[in-house]
Amino acid sequence: MAVQRLLELRYSRRNERRLRAKGAVERGRGHYPAMVAIHALWLASTLAEGLLRGPDPPSWWPVPLGLFLLAQPLRYWAIYALGENWNVRVLFVPGRKLVLRGPYRLFPHPNYIVVAVEVLTLPLIFGAWVTALVFSLLNALFLYVRIRTENRALKELAG
Repeated sequence: MAVQRLLELRYSRRNERRLRAKGAVERGRGHYPAMVAIHALWLASTLAEGLLRGPDPPSWWPVPLGLFLLAQPLRYWAIYALGENWNVRVLFVPGRKLVLRGPYRLFPHPNYIVVAVEVLTLPLIFGAWVTALVFSLLNALFLYVRIRTENRALKELAG
């Protein structure tokens, strides 16, 4: 999971450079460190709680693993649909049209659905139910702020 996040971060930074070169405007800069902290602490907490629990996963581990794996195609469909617009920051190029292809034609913010599933299911694979609960709540609070920020920026910058 950490490797996946680092690779996505690398892709995001490349896209960020391209978008800023085209005049992208950033919104929600202040909450970005919170997102980084939540994700880093979530992974660390999953590891710590899993180690404290012991080496044997719970008997029901295939259920959260299956849900985790089922969510991954939606993540990459969303990233592919956004192309160079995909970013971990809230960056928009003024006047650019909204992306309404791929999963975005079906519902808004599909990547956040995947993140919510991941934050819940990855810890549960290892029996780390406290981490799953605590970080699902933290993630929900964060996504409330993040989605409001993105929606305001979309209205403001894309019309």
